[in-house]
Amino acid sequence: MTENEARYDVVVIGGGAAGLSGALMLARARRSVLVVDAGTPRNAPAEAVHGLFARDGVPPAELLATGRGEVRRYGGAVIDGRVVEVSRDDGGLRVELEGGHAIGARRLLVASGVVDALPDVAGLRERWGRDVVHCPYCHGWEVRDRRIGVLATGPRAMHQVQLFRQWSDDVVLLLNDAMEPSGQEAEELAARGIEVVAGAVASVEVRGDALTGVRLADGRLVDLGALAVATRTDARAEFLAPLGLEPAPHPSGMGSTIAADAFGRTAAPGVWVAGNAADMSAQVGGAAAAGAMAAAQINMDLVTEEIASAVTARRDTAVPAGS
Repeated sequence: MTENEARYDVVVIGGGAAGLSGALMLARARRSVLVVDAGTPRNAPAEAVHGLFARDGVPPAELLATGRGEVRRYGGAVIDGRVVEVSRDDGGLRVELEGGHAIGARRLLVASGVVDALPDVAGLRERWGRDVVHCPYCHGWEVRDRRIGVLATGPRAMHQVQLFRQWSDDVVLLLNDAMEPSGQEAEELAARGIEVVAGAVASVEVRGDALTGVRLADGRLVDLGALAVATRTDARAEFLAPLGLEPAPHPSGMGSTIAADAFGRTAAPGVWVAGNAADMSAQVGGAAAAGAMAAAQINMDLVTEEIASAVTARRDTAVPAGS
């Protein structure tokens, strides 16, 4: 680091629920904290955040703007930027931003989230977060009682389709050449009245500004009012490679996360992780809670370091007995 480059107790990478919650906790703990946000929240396409206590229905952008204001109220800083690399530096960590600017940090909280990889179906991404959804707890109420299709991307579609059956009596499992139900699974689908449609899905059908169904590769049309799909989610963490941290495959086979303990501490000294980057199933409330927990652990880690430093300094300056 050069003398004119800023240094913080903690740099938070990612300004979503986990990052802003952690930054708020740290700012209130009187830590110097900087949030670097690339401006690509996972839930940006959604009209509202749901299932969040006391804030159900709030637009994602409004929630994040409020969070930024709260962090700044306690002296924290939030900037727009993209982190390209994190490396070791004398006495801490060096966070390099796109454009060449660098920032120093004693500790790092990674809350950079995940990237959703959608199946290769024409028109799918354009409806993502609207009437193409993934989580029944996030979006089930909004698509309730519609004819809901579940687009299989692998065996986990069985879990997803049975969940969405809670929100509608008319649910269709689109096998999409991605899976074949076992005998027991076929029995369970039939018992719950879930229709099964074989064949690859080629495109999403839209009329006006609403999804009306999907077109199969063989030309058949399946009428629908909403479509659910389990995406592959991979942690945004390429900038951590110099520290020896890389996303590890999730046991579900549906993506990758950054490995950490229950409090967010990673294998790299001084680095914590929170939110979807560590837990791909975390909703907004869970991500915020994880960010706050990691922040408390980071603060205590800094306190421990400061105690040791103070003790050493006291011993070094103590006058020897009898002198």
